[in-house]
Amino acid sequence: MAELLRLIPEYHHRVWGGRRLKPDAGQPIGEAWIVYEHNRIAGGRYAGRTLAELTAELGTALLGEAVVAHTGKRFPLLIKLLDCNDWLSIQVHPNDAQAVALEGPGHFGKTEAWYVLEAGPEAQLIAGVKPGVKPDALQQAIRNGRVLELVQHQAVRAGDIVFMPAGTLHALGPGLLIYEVQQTSDITYRVWDWNRPASAGRVLHIEQSLVVTDPNATGQVHHLRPMLDTDAQQLVACPYFMLDLLASEVETLALDTQGQSFHALTVVAGRVVVESEAASVTLDRFESVIVPAANRLYQVRPLAPARVLKASAQ
Repeated sequence: MAELLRLIPEYHHRVWGGRRLKPDAGQPIGEAWIVYEHNRIAGGRYAGRTLAELTAELGTALLGEAVVAHTGKRFPLLIKLLDCNDWLSIQVHPNDAQAVALEGPGHFGKTEAWYVLEAGPEAQLIAGVKPGVKPDALQQAIRNGRVLELVQHQAVRAGDIVFMPAGTLHALGPGLLIYEVQQTSDITYRVWDWNRPASAGRVLHIEQSLVVTDPNATGQVHHLRPMLDTDAQQLVACPYFMLDLLASEVETLALDTQGQSFHALTVVAGRVVVESEAASVTLDRFESVIVPAANRLYQVRPLAPARVLKASAQ
């Protein structure tokens, strides 16, 4: 498994999207799916094949021993970039047990985390409900379309990290550019959608929301500590994934999968070369590569001062 798997992103139109992810698109792009099971490989011996196909074929060599033991031979993460030009719907995601109960066998829940890449001066998000809101009051507000009165707004800035457990009411606001890592699930239950027309797939999911919303859940916002010229900082560690931020001005960073999990690298600033024993790929901003678990040792060499997000599965 000497290959490094550079991925071709998929771009998705959203009514709340902007122009930062794909400026030449003829419509607003809200999401770039940059690491997920149906991405195609950009080059090398596996060019044109999907990550799901390789996962089924290569198993532990790609995913890693710990990942296969936890979730089997399915690629376990979904990573997106989100360009928020308007408010996203107020929404909620199920946990693993709820996903199976509501959607059927084979579905995962959706715990996620956000790293704020860019934020306008007034940027904010919704994360959970206000303290002291009783469950029956929250359920009534969800049914009556008045949930906006009970949710908690939080201001955020570039470099903030937000951990969002399943069951937490949330929404991203205008001016945010977000890196999102989550379980390999796209189950979203919309609670309120700012009175947008319930068309083009944007229906509300009131009954499901009532089942999965945790009135005590709140998104956890953390501020990034100052980074050194060459540095690594763990941003999130949860039962489903880990997320680290790597920074380097000029020094080459030596990394090791230890055979336990693949590493999904996404450049968020600068330009880098990722090198294993038998392969090398160059990545610009917002480009991603999978380092298979069996590669073990590899390096990230900056071609300009760079920051790279490294996601792995648990």
